[in-house]
Amino acid sequence: MYIIIVGGGKVGYYLARQLVEDGHEVLVIEKDAAKCQQIAEELGDIVLRGDGCEGVTLEAAGTGRADLFIAVTGDDEDNLVACQVAKSKFSVPRTVARISNPKNETIFKKLGIDTTVSSTAVILANIEQELPSHPLIPLLTIKGGGLEIVEVKVPPYSAMVGRRIKDLLLPQQSLIILIIDEEGVPRIPTSDMVIRAGDELVAVARRESEDALRTALTTSAPGGSAPDAG
Repeated sequence: MYIIIVGGGKVGYYLARQLVEDGHEVLVIEKDAAKCQQIAEELGDIVLRGDGCEGVTLEAAGTGRADLFIAVTGDDEDNLVACQVAKSKFSVPRTVARISNPKNETIFKKLGIDTTVSSTAVILANIEQELPSHPLIPLLTIKGGGLEIVEVKVPPYSAMVGRRIKDLLLPQQSLIILIIDEEGVPRIPTSDMVIRAGDELVAVARRESEDALRTALTTSAPGGSAPDAG
């Protein structure tokens, strides 16, 4: 597989090194001469000095035959432009863009970028997993369907505790696909399986149904009470 990486900083360097070790043909495009020299010295002749947003540079890189185009500079706008040029002018089948601001994810998707990766979102997801006020954690977006795979931990006060899967009133097009108990044991859900406090549920849901799914799985039972948010 021929893979082009725009951005020769730490992310681009380590990504290129791993891909080379995995046997892929890799080319790194980087503006900075010092970074180009370091990559060449440590990884070999796999670097091209130039602007990955410019069509001339991408043509020199052989972008027309690339299987995968990855933009990982520290600038969201540069990553967007580079991926758009690669896709529109050179018909690269798959583009991946690094984003620093998670709010840019939606616009990147609308403009045709296949995959976005946000370290900020990953860190926030791990933090939010420990907060009772943010029980629903997005794990993966399913391309093209407006669906996400999400994870939610069932709190002890949830009205769902003690109920069977088939009795749960979930939003339309929502489906529980995996249950992980407090001991970390994964189970494929069956209709008669009972939800227990502390279970981690992995579900598929439409993005617009996430709030409804969160409410369905975490609303307190009659007579119960949720912990104070503050």
